[in-house]
Amino acid sequence: MGFAYEFDWGVLWRQPYGIWLLKGLSWTIIIGFSAWIIAFFLGILVGTLRVTPFRSLRFISTAYTELFRNIPFLVQLFFWYYAGPMLFGDSLGRSINRIMDLNIYVAIIALGLYTASRVAEHLRAGFASISLDQYQAVLSTGMTNYQMYRYVIIPYALRIIMPPLTTEFLTIFKNSSVAMTIGVAELTFQSYRIDAETFHGLEATTGAMAIYLLLGLTVVRVMSIVENKFKIPGMIGR
Repeated sequence: MGFAYEFDWGVLWRQPYGIWLLKGLSWTIIIGFSAWIIAFFLGILVGTLRVTPFRSLRFISTAYTELFRNIPFLVQLFFWYYAGPMLFGDSLGRSINRIMDLNIYVAIIALGLYTASRVAEHLRAGFASISLDQYQAVLSTGMTNYQMYRYVIIPYALRIIMPPLTTEFLTIFKNSSVAMTIGVAELTFQSYRIDAETFHGLEATTGAMAIYLLLGLTVVRVMSIVENKFKIPGMIGR
């Protein structure tokens, strides 16, 4: 006797399951945006240090980039969740676990550090695409190296690498789904929770996929507007 599956798409908005999905989406957005703030500014710092004339700073920034981008994000997430508190000692580590929702902060920090290494590498590529003549032209105005990078080279490089930054911004929201492995109740977690409660996993996961798709399309649209605003005249854009 065959098993007849009964579809119930109403599970996606019937309470409390609809609220679960909305809560999951809110955590996905919070984790993604918070991690992006870390990734963007830390990535700029690390990427700039990779081209600095100081060998020690180049070594540190290169080591950071190679370490974080070559270890799978899931492994890094587990490290910071299970071993991270131990870095502060047993007593302080236990105190940290008691006073905060450690899993959420770990997800944000781990995702931010991981993505920062990728942003740094994109920025280094942006620096490499700028001709030496442009560096010399800026320095000829009397600017120091610090002023050159802050006011001219970094803004110019960011405009060049806007398309890959869009990809990283989109990817950071998708990578946030890995946070479910440490108990963060983001969108993927909530879809599995609905499946466990209702045995309608097909509908729950399809709903989660649709939400991720809409979120991704929204991110791409917003970044397209940013790209068009800051694109360099004469270069091919979207």
